Amino acid sequence: MAAFVAVLLCSNLIGVHKVSYVNLPFYGEYIYGAGVLFFPISYLFGDVLTEVYGYARSRKVIWAGFGALIFASLMSLVVTYLPAAHTMSADQQNAISLIFGQTPRIVAASLFAFWVGEFVNSFVLARMKVLMAGRFLWMRTIGSTVMGEIADSLIFYPVAFFGIWSNEQLISVMIGNYFIKVIWEAAATPFTYLIVGFLKRAEHEDFFDTETDFNPFSLET
Repeated sequence: MAAFVAVLLCSNLIGVHKVSYVNLPFYGEYIYGAGVLFFPISYLFGDVLTEVYGYARSRKVIWAGFGALIFASLMSLVVTYLPAAHTMSADQQNAISLIFGQTPRIVAASLFAFWVGEFVNSFVLARMKVLMAGRFLWMRTIGSTVMGEIADSLIFYPVAFFGIWSNEQLISVMIGNYFIKVIWEAAATPFTYLIVGFLKRAEHEDFFDTETDFNPFSLET
């Protein structure tokens, strides 16, 4: 849970405003948000938690991450709006505001997209595990990420940047980031197998959500 929250906070505070690109053969300039290189790690942790411990315990971790994001957003707001001492230059204050001064719109988009995306990811993986009788872990982790990231991307980018970015940039970054997240998850599959296998052996745990209450607002185990 600590690692999940740390990754979540870092990926949402560092690189969220930076749009980068890479030139691909036969395609050209591929645009993506810099934070997307690290945010999928939170989905990897979500997959591991749900696969080993089940949806109910993963639900608590998602709520912990949600609370941490709220606190980080509140702290950023307070820090950026406190009056600057005379020893700070205007450029320094502007730099702090630019990096940490997320607008309420971006904060709301990030919180809502995270909440929906993580719960979709966990729900899909838990249901697929039962339907597949615990087989084909790779299919479950990638399939749940595909659905979770669709929900996350369709909420975050339009809510955060519609009317601020051009429609072309918004759609380009949204699609570019989505495919990077899914490809990242697929590439991390061998590591997911290693982590899941280690935890199942160490904890003697391999939970199946056959009778789980999937209500995201319930905190029952």
